[in-house]
Amino acid sequence: MAEHQKSEVITKSKVDKAIELLKEQKPKERDDVSDREAVKKMRRYIEKLTSDKYGYTYDEVAEMLKGLGIHLSGSRIKYLIGELKKSSRQRQKNQSKDNNQSSEPTTEAQKAVQTSHEADKSSENNGQAKRKSKQETQQQPKLYSREDL
Repeated sequence: MAEHQKSEVITKSKVDKAIELLKEQKPKERDDVSDREAVKKMRRYIEKLTSDKYGYTYDEVAEMLKGLGIHLSGSRIKYLIGELKKSSRQRQKNQSKDNNQSSEPTTEAQKAVQTSHEADKSSENNGQAKRKSKQETQQQPKLYSREDL
């Protein structure tokens, strides 16, 4: 095991300065990106080329990219585009849900009206069920027991 080096005393002010220095740091720019990130950045152009207007296939787009050293299959590009579309649809759906909830605040009076309306519907459905079961019993012949006779 390595021996511990003797270090200078670390004061609270040095720690505070170190924290400030670390907080101020920005993310490093990376040279390499994932295939998902690459397709995300190129998505608009890939979708344009594979549209009916341009008519390229995903395999043809993959061949174009291969010339630049980007080795993705056409099926991988198509899959990643689909995943990006799906995640953006979910994001839009969640945003519209949030907007609907925040733009239409429900007051206590509105909630009470909604609850009473739901109760009315429920009792209405129960009434229909009771009438239906009454009709069913009326249609069946009545059976008498020996005590009734």
